[in-house]
Amino acid sequence: MEERQRPVEALVSQAAMSAAMQTAFRGRRVLVTGQTGFKGSWLSLWLQQLGAEVTGFALPPSTTPSLFDAARIGGLIDHVEGDVRDYAAVRAVVERARPELIFHLAAQPLVRLSYAEPVETYATNVMGTVHVLEAARQNGQVAGIVCVTSDKCYANREWIWPYRENDPMGGHDPYSSSKGCAELAAAAWRSSYFEADGPALATVRAGNVIGGGDWSQDRLIPDLVRAFEAGTPPLIRSPEAVRPWQHVLEALGGYLAIAERLLAGDRSFADAWNFGPSDEDARPVGWMVERMRAAWSGGGSDLPETRLDTGPRPHEAGLLRLDSSKARAALGWQPALTLDRALEWIVAWHKAVAAGEDARAVTLGQIEAYVAAAGAPVRKAA
Repeated sequence: MEERQRPVEALVSQAAMSAAMQTAFRGRRVLVTGQTGFKGSWLSLWLQQLGAEVTGFALPPSTTPSLFDAARIGGLIDHVEGDVRDYAAVRAVVERARPELIFHLAAQPLVRLSYAEPVETYATNVMGTVHVLEAARQNGQVAGIVCVTSDKCYANREWIWPYRENDPMGGHDPYSSSKGCAELAAAAWRSSYFEADGPALATVRAGNVIGGGDWSQDRLIPDLVRAFEAGTPPLIRSPEAVRPWQHVLEALGGYLAIAERLLAGDRSFADAWNFGPSDEDARPVGWMVERMRAAWSGGGSDLPETRLDTGPRPHEAGLLRLDSSKARAALGWQPALTLDRALEWIVAWHKAVAAGEDARAVTLGQIEAYVAAAGAPVRKAA
């Protein structure tokens, strides 16, 4: 397992953070919305390993296969099917689960789909968020909320400087705009209802998360995995576009660190937070394609060449970077995996599962390997 070189101060800070988090979630009632999605599935497994009592609320998985089904996550948590656009259903699950902590991940997560289905995108990403926040306010027992938005919530000026948490919200496309709107709604609930009492509310913005078990459409890594497994030429668009790529566990480690502080009653962490990769891991799409080809083939050249998608394409940002200095300074959090290593883990995950290994065991194995490298929290559930 390759670690990044980190200064002694950062190692000490992260170790202290890890020690506090080892017991933070054991026996805690946690509601995860969007547990059937890619990121929600990884988070649900990690929380379950920490000993949390997890309830999940989401629509059925949107892909076949899905990590949720492959890792049999529904058998580990209290799985409730429902739609965050249905306020009554959200209220009901909050009353049923009596959560001390809510991770809100349920969303329409795809830029290109948002062009085709803008109404659904806003209804899910904006009103879905409002429903969760209001249900938590009405419940009166929730201690903390971690609302997951996106790096694309910022008004992207396509400049070289990374975005900080106090930069303006915006978005050219419906998806990005909806995430900016969700941030504004969260800020309104925080200042209007949660400033002095009620849940401590944090919003978290990660980069382009990647990892094993993602079978989404119109995402680079899943598209490459499908093509490599089928032996067909991958169809690539915007090879020069730069994105802040990071392994899903990097982002989730940050979310858990914030949640631990909220559960401890520290309302200074009820704020917006970036959890992005190191500057050198904001890479062009074309770079990612070549590195994935090399990792998949073991350095050989037996894979079909990629093809450029020359068809009509809606606007997508060409350059995007995040500034995570706030999380480094306040939490001691920083990335542990190089991007090359993250890509190797993705290849290893998919090849292991394709060879018949148990998806849950492979996923938990990577969580434990990440914990060993990053000093992040894990504890075997009893």
